[in-house]
Amino acid sequence: MAIQKDFDYIYSDMKIGLYGYGKMGKTIERLAKERGHEIILKIGAENVDSITAGDLKKADVVIEFTRPELAVSHITNCFEAGVPIIVGTTGWYDSYPEIKNTCEAKNGALLAATNFSVGVNLFFELNKRLAQLMQPHSSYNVSVEEIHHTQKLDAPSGTAITITEGIIENYPNKNQWVIDQSPKENDIEIIAKRLPDVPGTHEVTYTSVIDDISIKHTAHNRDGFALGAIIAAEFIKDKHGVFTMNDVLKL
Repeated sequence: MAIQKDFDYIYSDMKIGLYGYGKMGKTIERLAKERGHEIILKIGAENVDSITAGDLKKADVVIEFTRPELAVSHITNCFEAGVPIIVGTTGWYDSYPEIKNTCEAKNGALLAATNFSVGVNLFFELNKRLAQLMQPHSSYNVSVEEIHHTQKLDAPSGTAITITEGIIENYPNKNQWVIDQSPKENDIEIIAKRLPDVPGTHEVTYTSVIDDISIKHTAHNRDGFALGAIIAAEFIKDKHGVFTMNDVLKL
């Protein structure tokens, strides 16, 4: 039986399906096996068209890390099969309201996150708290920088957008974000960089003529993202509804 020290909803011997079997899928497979789970479906470009609802039904949970243009159909397939799905793909969130309604109508189970890392989700909360503290201090300007590997398809990252939205919710001096253009007074500039072999770095900086205040999260590898997705899968098994990592981490 797998051992869980930090959360009380672990299931041993879960049967997991993977939509996406690239570097992230292989990392999830390795860590899931270490936690006592079994990967029963590995769905990639070479076999995705042959996967049926019956195949998906064999899984207790499906974890999805693919491409933005594929995510919605994968999610819908799982709803139709009655299988909970964890979604780590970003870049499809314009469809999120519709997907949420479909999930509720189908009595499905969905947990989508821009980042599954436990550390990043704690960083999200720290970011909101810092924005609240900075409210009275209008002399500071805030910006967000994110750095990812060159294979990452979307920019800015979903994580950077979540961070920026957390600032906007709690820092009334700003009301929107921009990328690759000169920010106006009420804009938050997101600086997106793509470098070889960078799992993910995000930094929030408040700058004034006197000083800078910054908080930063640096991922050392993919393990944090993969482990968080597995923990989310353990959480969502046998549940119905739409959830977030705040539910998983009890934030």
